[in-house]
Amino acid sequence: MSKNKKCVLIMTDTTRRDMLGCYGNEAMKTPNLDKLSKEGVRFDNAYSCQPVCGPARSAIFTGLMPHSNGVVSNCVPLGCDVKNLGQMLSDHDVHSAYIGKWHLDGYDYFGSGVAPKGWDRDAWYDMKCYLGELTPEERIKSRQPKTAFEPGLTEDFTYAHRCTKRALDFLDKHSDEEFMLVVSYDEPHGPCLCPAPWNTMYRGFKWPDNPNFSDDLSKKPMMQRLWSKDDINKSADEINRPSDMLALFLGCNSFVDYEIGKVLDKIEKVCPDAMVIFTSDHGDMLGNHRLQMKNAACYKEIANIPLIIKNGNNAGAVCKHMASHIDLAPTILDYFGIEKPAVLEGNSILKQVDNPDLVMREAAFTEWTRYEQDHDGFGGFQMMRAVTTENFKLVIHLCDSDEFYDLRNDPYEVNNLIDDPKYEKERNHLHDLIIDHMNQTRDVYRGYQWACRPWRKDKEPSWENEGYTRQRNNEPLEPRPLDYDTGLEISEYQRPKTTNDVKN
Repeated sequence: MSKNKKCVLIMTDTTRRDMLGCYGNEAMKTPNLDKLSKEGVRFDNAYSCQPVCGPARSAIFTGLMPHSNGVVSNCVPLGCDVKNLGQMLSDHDVHSAYIGKWHLDGYDYFGSGVAPKGWDRDAWYDMKCYLGELTPEERIKSRQPKTAFEPGLTEDFTYAHRCTKRALDFLDKHSDEEFMLVVSYDEPHGPCLCPAPWNTMYRGFKWPDNPNFSDDLSKKPMMQRLWSKDDINKSADEINRPSDMLALFLGCNSFVDYEIGKVLDKIEKVCPDAMVIFTSDHGDMLGNHRLQMKNAACYKEIANIPLIIKNGNNAGAVCKHMASHIDLAPTILDYFGIEKPAVLEGNSILKQVDNPDLVMREAAFTEWTRYEQDHDGFGGFQMMRAVTTENFKLVIHLCDSDEFYDLRNDPYEVNNLIDDPKYEKERNHLHDLIIDHMNQTRDVYRGYQWACRPWRKDKEPSWENEGYTRQRNNEPLEPRPLDYDTGLEISEYQRPKTTNDVKN
């Protein structure tokens, strides 16, 4: 393992790809992340594993899909046999610190205030720690968007500022050590607190017009028509218009870029050779396809997230190939010279950072189970599995109708081609990729229903499904699993299923 390396992972909550200037939207004021993009590699086709806070983060910080690590919904904790990235690194003596929103302990939105195994307890600062610094009156103010317009609001009241302050302190104290630092901002997620001038910076802004603001959803899943609520009957101009809440949200996005800039400047000063990663957990529909927030969909507005990696080479390069959050944990382990645990479901893309023309994956997989355990709203139980390649996207909604898009000719994902016979070959190939991924990752929700879709005429339901036994892989220091049929140590983790019959 290489010694004295440093990695800083910076992330935000609910930053769409087109909310960064470096992704082509010149109206967005994000000079610090734009500068990072010029110094590193910008990934244009990176996807979240589940576009909602907890599950998205679970994939980033475990290297396992949400269905594998247990966080299939907000407010559900990681499985007891799942190691987080801090544990994997600290097991190899890499000092690991986490400052900011965690959302993986099964508590409420703010967290428990207690550092999980693997992370430096002295550096730990989740949102409960922040609320603990406030009076009851200040706590209420911290959750109200109108607070952004109070004359006395200064940046030091915000969570973003306090996370930045702790990150700067950590970097000053530990610049001579090998470390992994995560700085996880809640901003620009609501309530979008930001002081002047950011709170009014985007007044009058509206998104550039595009065809999906006029998507009538008539050929889309019923869930989306329900999700759109009253917007289903509004014109595109009524949906895509300036609003105070949109302006505040985008202002908060520029404010967190300002806070990130302080961290990037400190990194440049005290550890300029550190690998720096920026991403966000997911985006927000913001009226596209007549939808708001996020839910069981794989539209680019919520699933195609920003990802920038700086590691000393290829300044200003752009990678057009598919990338996924599931690969971040293996990439960080690889950077520190640590062998990838066999159980992880992604792979290192460190070679791709060195050579952005390299293809590391054909497809990125995105899923959904439900929005939040605590809520009966937001659509409830919505099982979705999706796969995206550079040219096509297939989205299967287990209890609803499905979607297929030709991204070359329909980049705004309006024309659902799921039943178009001209795309049978491409659609079925993506379908096979989903089924294989569900099998290989031991998706607990897999079964014949995913394969036997109305448009897939060559699939028949079967009690045996794929006919395999797939046991969890394990690490060298863990007890070896025992074979169900023999009681002996397992020799094949995946094998054709056999059952010892009991004969009378």
